[in-house]
Amino acid sequence: MNEQEMTQQEPETVETPVVEEAAEAEVIDVAALTAAAAKAEEYLALAQRTQADFDNFRRRNESVRSDAFAEGQRSVATAMLAVLDNLERALMAPAAEGDALRTGVEMTHKQMMAALEKLGVTVIDRLGEKFDPNLEDAVMQGSPDEGEPGTVCAVFQKGYVMNGHLLRAAMVKVVAD
Repeated sequence: MNEQEMTQQEPETVETPVVEEAAEAEVIDVAALTAAAAKAEEYLALAQRTQADFDNFRRRNESVRSDAFAEGQRSVATAMLAVLDNLERALMAPAAEGDALRTGVEMTHKQMMAALEKLGVTVIDRLGEKFDPNLEDAVMQGSPDEGEPGTVCAVFQKGYVMNGHLLRAAMVKVVAD
């Protein structure tokens, strides 16, 4: 036989048993493949749920961390308000001309106000405005000759707000209705 005849005959005899074995292997492989695909889908769903749970956990922790940080800042700012009140009381005292101590207190007061403003702390200044129980505590009632009914006529202690959160309500005197 020459080479051409050998090549033509060999594939015929070899292909028939291989095709039958391949068909049997496909039947076995299809069942195994179906089971493997189902298992892969189960693992993929588990991985996706785990990833989503982790993303939610990360977002929740970031939110908790930022809330705790902001609460810490508010707590420190609230503690500093008593120091600020004392600095303002010191500035209300009569001063002698060229008093170095007063100059130091003024500088400290300015520095404290700048630091609090940097943190977002603002003074509640509502003198002459309508009383707001969310921002002020009415500790006294004024007479009608002190202003419009329901308005703040005197401030005894300043109130402060930090980034929309009330640090301390202002203590005020309100004209009676």
